[in-house]
Amino acid sequence: MTDIPNAIEISGLSKSFGETTAVNDIYINIPPGTTLGLLGPNGAGKSSTLKMLMGMLRPTHGSIHVFGHDLATQAPTIKQRIGYVPESNQIYRWMTITQALRFSRAMYQSWNDQHAANLLDLFQLPSHRRVRNLSKGMLAKLSLLIALAHEPDLLILDEPLSGLDPIVRDDFLDGVMQDICHNDRTVIFSSHLLDEVSRLADSIAIMNAGQILVHSHTQHLLENARRIRAVLHDGRLPQSSPPNAIWQNINRREWLMTLYPFSDASLASIREQNPIHTLDVSPLSLDDLFRDFIRGQARC
Repeated sequence: MTDIPNAIEISGLSKSFGETTAVNDIYINIPPGTTLGLLGPNGAGKSSTLKMLMGMLRPTHGSIHVFGHDLATQAPTIKQRIGYVPESNQIYRWMTITQALRFSRAMYQSWNDQHAANLLDLFQLPSHRRVRNLSKGMLAKLSLLIALAHEPDLLILDEPLSGLDPIVRDDFLDGVMQDICHNDRTVIFSSHLLDEVSRLADSIAIMNAGQILVHSHTQHLLENARRIRAVLHDGRLPQSSPPNAIWQNINRREWLMTLYPFSDASLASIREQNPIHTLDVSPLSLDDLFRDFIRGQARC
């Protein structure tokens, strides 16, 4: 039996612009038919990574394989299997929606007219209206329509919800979720809007300063991280910080820390090695965990 290749294999990928390193030696494997939420603050390296995945930027080092094919040598073939929604709309503004669809249709061998018509109806887009007269929400929906109409195996969404109001974000995500449910599609969704990403993502990768801080299944990540609140004895400071603390802060007697991965053994070690008066353990939301990974790296 032949092993099914990962949808994406990124190995040792780096990108530098002069003396600035945007992406620093990252490794990511994404199984087919799954959704990865790529999280990070502005400037983390998310867009540079996705542009390299699209063949829009050439890596300084490392390799990218998509469905077993080397992007460096087979980019034209691979791009036929990818749908891409960038943060900034790139559709010619003088075109009508109908003209934009016809223009995009010529680029893809597998364009499905019926699927495009169904999405046009789903998103309630006026086909006669010119792109320059569309609202930001309509532009986002049109970009998603064009990305999906050729029924790609891989969908890349690069900060597509930036600046959209909550109702339009919901409509956009409903369109993506319907597509995922009806097709065995692999999706990479880059964003800093954690609630939206958590609705879609099977796994989460948190990126900052060009590095991947953690990559794990979403549920596993949440189940294996805990916030610890310890109250220290008067006049005493911690004697030993746990190696799995991704972030910590001391304010007088209160010692806060986030442990990943959390274990009963690490909790027992904190009690044994430090002057603890009381200690509480609580779960974290994805938003809290994301903030702690970023804050923890900033203090390193």
